[in-house]
Amino acid sequence: MEFTASGPWEVRITPLDVGKRVSVRRLAEGGEADAKFTDTVGVLISWDDGVLVITRRTGETVRILESSLVAGKVIPSVPARRRGLPAASFEELARISARAWQPVESEPLGGWLLRAASGFTRRANSVLPLGDPGVPLDDALERVRAWYGSRDLPAYIQTATGGDGTQEALCVELERRGWEREVSAELRVGGLAPVGDLDADVSRVRLDRSIDDTGGAGEGWLRRYHRLGVPGPHVRSVLSSGPSVWFATVPGESEVPAAIGRCVVDGRWAGFMAVEVDPARHRQGLAKSVMTALARRALDEGASAAWLQVESDNDGARAMYEGMGFAVHHLYHHFRRS
Repeated sequence: MEFTASGPWEVRITPLDVGKRVSVRRLAEGGEADAKFTDTVGVLISWDDGVLVITRRTGETVRILESSLVAGKVIPSVPARRRGLPAASFEELARISARAWQPVESEPLGGWLLRAASGFTRRANSVLPLGDPGVPLDDALERVRAWYGSRDLPAYIQTATGGDGTQEALCVELERRGWEREVSAELRVGGLAPVGDLDADVSRVRLDRSIDDTGGAGEGWLRRYHRLGVPGPHVRSVLSSGPSVWFATVPGESEVPAAIGRCVVDGRWAGFMAVEVDPARHRQGLAKSVMTALARRALDEGASAAWLQVESDNDGARAMYEGMGFAVHHLYHHFRRS
């Protein structure tokens, strides 16, 4: 942690540090008699009426009494970048990932983008707030609720935490107004060449430009994809969107593939999505084969960096991607208004 017992502790932060990343130590409940402390690292969102509000990298909001502070200091806005990882801002990756998973319809609200795709995935049916909405926040949220309500969809807003320029303050404001964080995920980045260099059997992977070229008019590929939900043309529209899209298929014993994957190449970036494996075929290296085949095709198109998204509670996938060299760049969250 940031503090040691080697010297006197000091509170070296003030309300003027709101908006900066800080590390604080405070007395835990029970007070000085127990001499127990709690450390918190995150973005200082506010300091009003003797209460500090800090948002951790995970998106969790912590409220701390000023009177309980025993130490505090400003720290670098983001941890030092791991050597060999591609550099990118939060906004760059947010726009890249949005182009790789486009909605069926969208509408701007100032710097916000309202997106809908008949309910297929939260990403394609949520607000992407990259800037100022151009109206007061309460007015913007009311417009968001009305826009999604007119489409019989729940109102979602996608936010991010844990990176340079992410949206900790917006997360707190949404929570204050009754919006609930429903799911969180990690956006990870890594070098593309190491994925392409993996020792994997790519001979069993078929790559196609269209989902309908993957066999059975694409029905088998879609049946393997566990997020399918209600089928319809909107599903193909979202999956086919992006600058340069590739679909991977590993044939199975039936018309449903043993494994699938999707990659979107956008300039120097290659994004990996929809990597799914038949549960009966786990631990056979199929996911690695899909990733490697897609990475090699993306390298051929001139990409050099890779990104992917994985839900924070998917421990198996997180471990696999960690082993491939992917590291967390930031977290993103979907807030829903009841």
